[in-house]
Amino acid sequence: MRVLAVADDEAKSLYDYYTPGKLADFDLIISCGDLSRHYLEFLVTMARCPLVYVRGNHDDKLLVEPPEGCVCVDGEAVKINGLRILGLGGSYRYRRGENMYTEEEMEKRVRKLRFKLRRIGGVDIIVTHAPARHINDFDSMSHRGFECFNDLLDKYEPKYFVHGHIHKNYGVNIPQRTQHGQTTIINAYEKCEFEI
Repeated sequence: MRVLAVADDEAKSLYDYYTPGKLADFDLIISCGDLSRHYLEFLVTMARCPLVYVRGNHDDKLLVEPPEGCVCVDGEAVKINGLRILGLGGSYRYRRGENMYTEEEMEKRVRKLRFKLRRIGGVDIIVTHAPARHINDFDSMSHRGFECFNDLLDKYEPKYFVHGHIHKNYGVNIPQRTQHGQTTIINAYEKCEFEI
C-alpha cells in the first residue's frame, strides 16, 4: 500500500503545480495537521483514495468546518483499507487553543482509546500532530513532544508513527525518518511517501 503523508505546509508540487494523475498511485493520504480544509479537499478529490487527518495546533477552524470527503481520526482508533490507525492531534499547550493539551490531558485521551485499540487488535500507524518526547521534538513549550506517545510506541510497536509540527526549515539536522525500536518515525512536514 502506497501512503502519502502531509503536514504543516502545502506542497507546491501537489497543489500549485499539480498535474493530472500525480496522486493516482496512492492508496491512502494521511494529514498530520495544520493544513487548510481546501488543500485537504483538493487532495482527496484528485487522489480518489481515503484521506485521514488529525487536527494541528492551528486547526481550531476545522472543528467548525471540517474538510469534506476526509475522515477525522483525531481521538479515534479505526480500520481503513485494512490498516489499523490511531489518531491524536494537537500540540503541547503553550497558549490557549482547542487543539493544545498538557501531558496529563493527552494521557487521558490515550487512556480513552485503549478499549478501541483492543477491539481493532492493535495499531499499524499512529498519526499525531506533535512528535513523541525526545524524538524529533524541541525543549521549547511550543514544540515539545508528549511522553505518553513513547508509551504507545513501546506498548503497541506500530509499523509507523507519523507526525507533523516540526518544520524542516527549523534547522538543518531535522530528520524526516528515524527509528524507535520496531517503529519507523516519519516527520510528514510538507510531504513524505512510504509503503506499508
